[in-house]
Amino acid sequence: MVESKPKVLVVEDEPEIRRFLRVSLTSNGYEALEATKGEEAIKMAAEARPQVIILDLGLPDIDGSEVARKLREWCDAPIIVLSARDGENDKVNLLSIGADDYLTKPFGVQELIARIKVALKHASRANATDEPTFTIDDITINLANRTVHVAGEEVHLTPIEYNLLRILVRNAGKLVPQQQLLRDVWGPGYAKEGHYLRVYMGQLRKKLESDPANPKYVITEPGLGYRFKMD
Repeated sequence: MVESKPKVLVVEDEPEIRRFLRVSLTSNGYEALEATKGEEAIKMAAEARPQVIILDLGLPDIDGSEVARKLREWCDAPIIVLSARDGENDKVNLLSIGADDYLTKPFGVQELIARIKVALKHASRANATDEPTFTIDDITINLANRTVHVAGEEVHLTPIEYNLLRILVRNAGKLVPQQQLLRDVWGPGYAKEGHYLRVYMGQLRKKLESDPANPKYVITEPGLGYRFKMD
């Protein structure tokens, strides 16, 4: 039986960049799907169910950030944003609405492929089937099938949010250093990207905590890291 190639949806309106991405992906063993507009991308994501989405921000119909926001309402596929904007605020904003990674133009083939491999690894971990269930108060975290329920209601997590929660819960009660979280979730090149953690921990608290401003479970240890309290 021949294994199917991972599908990567490229959302990019510039023909030259789209061609570069198509060639780079196909030559590295991926199936490239292409959309030139935001609404087209959302429709294609629903129909084709790609494993990874590469999303340009400057689209002709709607901004890429709005596409990411709409996709995150139902789609778990990792989203890698492409943009010429390289400010920290831009990155934080994209991460906060559900993007998983951010690649600044111009970029090289090897960097792109490396980011895709990391994204696929995260998604694979998110679907792991050999981890137990943790329950505390009205929160139930089933790491076997990647579900989280709060007060009986299922809470949607992105792959990055899940991986952070998985690491924290597997080390429940222990301090997990910031550098470890960055390395294990994003990779060794992200040791100084502390704002990634601030954004995603904030998102987790909104989804898990009754009072995110005064968290009971996802605790920050200033200057050190994070801890998931189980008592």
